[in-house]
Amino acid sequence: MIVSINQPAYLPWLGYFDRIAASDLHVVLDTVQFEKNSFVNRNKIRTAKGWTWLTVPVSTGGQFGNLPINRLRIAADTPWARKHWSTIEQTYGRAPWFAEHRDFFAGVYSREWDRLLDLMNELTGYLLRAFAINVPLVSATTIPTTAAKSDLVLEICRRVGATVYLSGPLGRDYLNTTSFKDAGIEIVYHDYRHPEYPQLHPGFEPFMSAIDLLFMTGPKAGAMLRTGQRVEAS
Repeated sequence: MIVSINQPAYLPWLGYFDRIAASDLHVVLDTVQFEKNSFVNRNKIRTAKGWTWLTVPVSTGGQFGNLPINRLRIAADTPWARKHWSTIEQTYGRAPWFAEHRDFFAGVYSREWDRLLDLMNELTGYLLRAFAINVPLVSATTIPTTAAKSDLVLEICRRVGATVYLSGPLGRDYLNTTSFKDAGIEIVYHDYRHPEYPQLHPGFEPFMSAIDLLFMTGPKAGAMLRTGQRVEAS
């Protein structure tokens, strides 16, 4: 069984979804510490001037360094949702398939959100369905472990019955390949090659949120994101 593990992200990029699509089971690593300036609470969208960040403000309550992602609260003192929706609507209003998905996103940004994880799950779940990716997802909260880094990944793989671990490219820097081999689990690295597709403005900008591809290519988006799939055994 091919298993991938990744932290949840806000409006993730194409490679995030492609790694899930290449798996038999995906574990949402929502129990690790939140890191500032990560893609957990922000991502990029394409604009006429290049790209811009959409960042969900979070409240660390003086607990930074001891605050797992699944406990992260959204800061309630800024109108972030209204700004995000306004930016998305203005940016993609003329995109060919924006109208098809407008009601869902308008609904998301009109709701009150407390936990960042709930918002991310709602958005990611919709995008998985839009891309026709039917791989089951499991929260790391259901897999008790006190390990860290490479040992944490290995323990999760063991508990869910993985025979292959599909790692991101950064896994080459920290995974203990010997431990995985001893456990009978093969490591395969997911090196995503970003496909090019039509965007609203001249000059292609890669590594945008996956909504960019969805709004531009509609029902073809799922097949298109998979054209960048590349895996390499350790």
